[in-house]
Amino acid sequence: MSEKYIEFREVNKSFGEQDVLRNVNFHMNKGETTVILGRSGVGKSVSLKLIMGFLKADSGRVIVAGQDVTDLGEKELMPIRRRVTMVFQAGALFDSLTVEQNVAFPMQALGNVKVDAMEARVAELLEMLEVPQFAEKLPSELSTGTKRAVAIARALAQDPEAILYDEPTTMVDPLMAWHTGTLILKLKEKFHKTSVVVTHDTHLARRLADSVIFLHQGEVTFFGSWPEFEKSEDPFIRNFRAEDELIPALDIAPPSEG
Repeated sequence: MSEKYIEFREVNKSFGEQDVLRNVNFHMNKGETTVILGRSGVGKSVSLKLIMGFLKADSGRVIVAGQDVTDLGEKELMPIRRRVTMVFQAGALFDSLTVEQNVAFPMQALGNVKVDAMEARVAELLEMLEVPQFAEKLPSELSTGTKRAVAIARALAQDPEAILYDEPTTMVDPLMAWHTGTLILKLKEKFHKTSVVVTHDTHLARRLADSVIFLHQGEVTFFGSWPEFEKSEDPFIRNFRAEDELIPALDIAPPSEG
């Protein structure tokens, strides 16, 4: 049986009178990729922020790496955030730092990485994410898709146990969306890190998911494997799949997929 790395137990979260998550239960297994699907505003990104401790649950428990993080303060969360990192929609890069400086930043913060090792690691990550040509560029000079690739490289720099991706293919053209998905898939196959991908894109989910969580009106209406998700007879899920399938996937097959 796989080991649970992240777990939500009876989690509730509201903003004013709006219930965003209601009595939510699910878990993410260590070394697997879990995709959280659903329409906008159903609590997908809120779930990631609860994992990171950026938001607090109103009730219930959030468990990360065997530790209850629900009520932890900022100082207590620091060790968790070294083990679990998040790739934000906008990249959240430092505007005044070059690409290579952004990627090096997490290692500099650790304070125990030698300069030669840091430079080698940055070069390795930029090559892996296929952006070495942008090393000296500032974030303002990059496209949205390239910023995402750099943000993923920076997330990997601190060698986390888990990576959270918030809508990694939104606001980019279909070709870049496919390319971003390919990069995430390559990292999945290479490192087997615990990963959580928030998306509304079923094409991306199909490529990445070991398990799927579907949120609707603040509740988990499906939790299982991708094949089980495709067989679900739930009317809303069937409609969600049908509408998304109207957006054609690119007819491209990266080497890792044969």
